[in-house]
Amino acid sequence: MAAVGRQRRQPRDRGSVTAELALGLPAVVLALVVVLLVGAAAVAQVRCTDAARAAARAAALGEDHATVVAIATDLAGEEAQVAVSESGGWLTVIVTRPLSTGWLGGSMLTARAEVSIPAEPGDP
Repeated sequence: MAAVGRQRRQPRDRGSVTAELALGLPAVVLALVVVLLVGAAAVAQVRCTDAARAAARAAALGEDHATVVAIATDLAGEEAQVAVSESGGWLTVIVTRPLSTGWLGGSMLTARAEVSIPAEPGDP
């Protein structure tokens, strides 16, 4: 009979998991977005580097300007910009490409690669 006058007490931490989830979930989503952007930037940089290397090699072997640009844009993507220059027997290819930021809007990030290689001797 001692239990007749007692009230059952509710724990004070009721709903704390919901509050913690509401505070923690945006941080997890933000961290995921940052990881994905860093990964996309790394892929874009590798693509630009590969494109600049292949285009510089083609230019050094005597390919014409249109072919060199086609090689670079094929590897880096259609939105890539390619610049080819020659100075003192050295060929330089610069490939730049905007980083796709998707739904974040804008394209503030740009991948860029520059490769210089000596021109091969002989007739181009």
